[in-house]
Amino acid sequence: MNGGRDTRRPLVAPSLLAADFLRLGQEVEMLNESAADWLHLDIMDGLFVPNLSYGLPIVEQVKRVARKPLDVHLMIVHPERYVEAFSAAGADVLTVHYEVSPHLHRVVQQIKQAGMKAGVALNPHTPVALLEEVLPELDMVLVMSVNPGFGGQSFIEGSVEKVARLRDRIDRRGGQTLIEVDGGVNFETGRRLVAAGADVLVAGSFIFQSPDPARCIAGLKEIG
Repeated sequence: MNGGRDTRRPLVAPSLLAADFLRLGQEVEMLNESAADWLHLDIMDGLFVPNLSYGLPIVEQVKRVARKPLDVHLMIVHPERYVEAFSAAGADVLTVHYEVSPHLHRVVQQIKQAGMKAGVALNPHTPVALLEEVLPELDMVLVMSVNPGFGGQSFIEGSVEKVARLRDRIDRRGGQTLIEVDGGVNFETGRRLVAAGADVLVAGSFIFQSPDPARCIAGLKEIG
């Protein structure tokens, strides 16, 4: 299926939103020693999404101890105002939302010029067809499989087919754009998402509420 992508092991990006912030340094060290590929950081402003998380100081602190790339997801209005600041803070991948970026191509170029990989996130209601013109410019598309703003939500089943449609569009172009999925990811949903064409799995509560987070990460890496 999908050019053999269903047999390829995914990248795993644990979401620090679900980490114990009283032990954040130890949590990052655990991820350093684990099979995790990236560290996923969700930045929320209370405007685009109905929640607040953390900002630039936390990204800077995590960067000091992380030995893996920082995958930063901006769930904020006017993301173009903060591109350079997040680059300086240590982001390696910076993802903005389609829904708040009327000049999306310009923002994508801004991210790349700041030395980061550029991603665009799609809310559950946003169709993949809307990325048609900008897709060749993207390093990654983040498919939200829950409504953004809070961790621990139930997986939206239509996300699997959405990933498959996006995978088909990328492959027909011969593109190398990665597909990341965030929300309700576990062994069962992760397996179906990878089979549909997902390259990167973001998991928060599933990993950090596990009795053995490192083992949970290793299990997600075995999906394929």
